Amino acid sequence: MLPFGGIAARLERDRLRAEGVGQHHNAVKYLNQDYEALKQGCIESGTLFRDPQFPAGPSALGFKELGPHSSKTRGVEWKRPSELVGDPQFIVGGATRTDICQGALGDCWLLAAIGSLTLNEELLHRVVPHGQSFQEDYAGIFHFQIWQFGEWVDVVVDDLLPTKDGELLFVHSAECTEFWSALLEKAYAKLNGCYEALSGGSTTEGFEDFTGGVAEMYDLKRAPRNMGHIIRKALERGSLLGCSIDITSAFDMEAVTFKKLVKGHAYSVTAFRDVNYRGQQEQLIRIRNPWGQVEWTGAWSDGSPEWDNIDPSDREELQLKMEDGEFWMSFRDFMREFSRLEICNLTPDALTKDELSRWHTQVFEGTWRRGSTAGGCRNHPATFWINPQFKIKLLEEDDDPGDDEVACSFLVALMQKHRRRERRLGGDMHTIGFAVYEVPEEAQGSQNVHLKKDFFLRNQSRARSETFINLREVSNQIRLPPGEYIVVPSTFEPHKEADFVLRVFTEKQSDTAELDEEISADLADEEEITEDDIEDGFKNMFQQLAGEDMEISVFELRTILNRVIARHKDLKTDGFSLDSCRNMVNLMDKDGSARLGLVEFQILWNKIRSWLTIFRQHDLDKSGTMSAYEMRMALESAGFRLNNKLHQVVVARYADAEMGVDFDNFVCCLVKLEAMFSEWGGTNGRGDGWSDEGTGCSPCPCAPVGFFRSMDPEGTGSAVMNFAEVRG
Repeated sequence: MLPFGGIAARLERDRLRAEGVGQHHNAVKYLNQDYEALKQGCIESGTLFRDPQFPAGPSALGFKELGPHSSKTRGVEWKRPSELVGDPQFIVGGATRTDICQGALGDCWLLAAIGSLTLNEELLHRVVPHGQSFQEDYAGIFHFQIWQFGEWVDVVVDDLLPTKDGELLFVHSAECTEFWSALLEKAYAKLNGCYEALSGGSTTEGFEDFTGGVAEMYDLKRAPRNMGHIIRKALERGSLLGCSIDITSAFDMEAVTFKKLVKGHAYSVTAFRDVNYRGQQEQLIRIRNPWGQVEWTGAWSDGSPEWDNIDPSDREELQLKMEDGEFWMSFRDFMREFSRLEICNLTPDALTKDELSRWHTQVFEGTWRRGSTAGGCRNHPATFWINPQFKIKLLEEDDDPGDDEVACSFLVALMQKHRRRERRLGGDMHTIGFAVYEVPEEAQGSQNVHLKKDFFLRNQSRARSETFINLREVSNQIRLPPGEYIVVPSTFEPHKEADFVLRVFTEKQSDTAELDEEISADLADEEEITEDDIEDGFKNMFQQLAGEDMEISVFELRTILNRVIARHKDLKTDGFSLDSCRNMVNLMDKDGSARLGLVEFQILWNKIRSWLTIFRQHDLDKSGTMSAYEMRMALESAGFRLNNKLHQVVVARYADAEMGVDFDNFVCCLVKLEAMFSEWGGTNGRGDGWSDEGTGCSPCPCAPVGFFRSMDPEGTGSAVMNFAEVRG
């Protein structure tokens, strides 16, 4: 897949973000659907909205377990709320946790997040905009605002909902006339491709998409000593919290324990309180099961005897309805029974500090592409260095370091994009993580240049993500001394393709930048050669090959080069094509004859011999081809410095399916690059980068991309060493 479109789309996104598009008050209209305009059009025409971008039907349900031939979807009918109840309501008496009851979809992680959302009315209505109703100006259309990978999007849905036997198939409210939660689930399904794409996940994913916040995960079996304090402060700040019990095998999934806790199931944490119990302080924590039923039956459960031994006013305030999915338990039991806690901070505040100190935030978008930027983790030293790299300059230590060490706090959160959509095509979450390296003191303050393999072979990481894991996001709080550091995000295995967002939160002001090469060419000056400088043996050979007209055509050049390359058994090649030979002639032809004279051919010959030397130097395993990452270094040896975007273009154009580059493709790439830099005025011999003189375009990544768009998709290249080998 050529990345031209992706680059253009990212440039357009950057422009829109500079104008404030994507902020909550100016959300991106998902799929270019304008809620107000669509609604007004329906009202004027007297019709109810039907969403052409997410039509009610089998494709909206799923592709496998909920696919067209699944027994689970047999008999499904899509109905509007008015076809299910006499007086449908959007929200009844305010949105509450009991409005979210799970249906026949394994999205408890999402529903736990929605349930926590209801604890903060202001936050809820950022996601569920005010003014929506089944009565006033009803047109069968609703909308929701959801955070996606650095920007807020406004998602429009119709109110056709999947039902079976007259009841909602998926999420529903305990109040049967209320439909906001079912419509929000539908909007989220649309954003991810279908309902089935929502099956299985981490509560933090839902937390972040409803807040734009940053999440962290705690292993409760290795929890910090002040875990109760962390939970209490997070709830006071309005943070969203979820918890779960790990499973040890597939047989454990949704297995119910002796005391009615469900393994592998996402719960919400909704409150934390102290009560006086038999003269001692008892810490209680409130948990909600999004099923709306199946509750803890141990101490402090509904109707348990512990409630008879606390102050009646506390009992009245804290006790809940029987069997509504929400229950209290002691904090000690919580820590013993549950395995994992997830916290999403609504703003990126320090989690463990009493005061709320706002973090400074930087957001970067990046891509992993086979052969150019998908290098895998540190276990793959040959390719790890090609991953995208980001520099953080920590300027000031924390105000409250907490110990004698002078340190700076920062949080790194790495999120892979759009992987749920890939499930329909057999894809899923990659296993991702990151490593943090310190820039050597002698290199600090230097230009932001992409670091090479040798640096990572000589230096160990100073910090890293706790584990590589197949979640949408991994994050970690890190404390390091002031200085300059490099964050390298990666997939666990090389050659895994995905887009990602890297968010860096620092407690103090910092400088952050992506490391990349400046696009430049440092090429030798054009050879000043006359016919008198050429050896007689070369002249005689040229005369035999060129014939009476003493010029070599494209067809003759192809014959010459392929004869030579066939004699080099150590080189793998498909041979030179007419297109690649035409490009060579165009590069060297000074008089416009579309043929090469003696001097022009001598200069081309010298170039090819030089490129052959470079090719063999960088064919490290002597396989006769270069890998895509070996080619990156070979191009630099030939005088070309390209940024990550251009490397993606080069690899997509010249590497084969196994990410190998043979000799003819290498030569063709160099010919194209030399022509490109000549065209755009960048070959000044000093490596100063692009010149926009005469182009009408300022130096920017789109210039070379625009040139590469014009590449003939069938062009290749090849190479030669010894002219005398053409004989015979």
